[in-house]
Amino acid sequence: MLKKILSNLSYLTIILALGFAIYYYVLSPNTTLKNSATADSKLPTLSIFASKLPNPDGIKQDLSQYKGKIIVLNFWATWCPPCREEMPELSELYTEYKNKNVIVLGVAVDELALVKELSIATPVSYPLFAAEDDGMVLAANLGNDKGVLPYTVIINQNGTVANTYFGRINKSLLASALRPLITP
Repeated sequence: MLKKILSNLSYLTIILALGFAIYYYVLSPNTTLKNSATADSKLPTLSIFASKLPNPDGIKQDLSQYKGKIIVLNFWATWCPPCREEMPELSELYTEYKNKNVIVLGVAVDELALVKELSIATPVSYPLFAAEDDGMVLAANLGNDKGVLPYTVIINQNGTVANTYFGRINKSLLASALRPLITP
């Protein structure tokens, strides 16, 4: 009888621990895994502004053209469900904020053909680029030390990282992060 009670208690403890871990790491990823603002401001953005990445049509674009803008830089992949789920909200955000010197850029850690295919099937209002494996290097240079996708970086007008987010983001989270960066 005592063995049965201890066994049931063990199972209950494991279930509670698993539930807590899922809540802590999956359901609220941006509050628990977000880098501190101090650490963010020290991340180098030179590698992103030195990059020339192809858009879905294969035309290389110089990302330095976005210097001086507030950039919401979203690293994603076609095979990543949370990445694809956040794309409509990123699209809405871009449409709402593009006249406020804000640009949303989607950098796919994926092959160009897959990015083109997805951009036809699921059009977005913001520029997309294919970076293949180089995308993870760029993301790592901007603080993604966990290799997580999606990964979002907000770069202010001075070219300094203002915020970073591991995991799925949403429009309201980004809007609150952008408010202090937008000059009236």
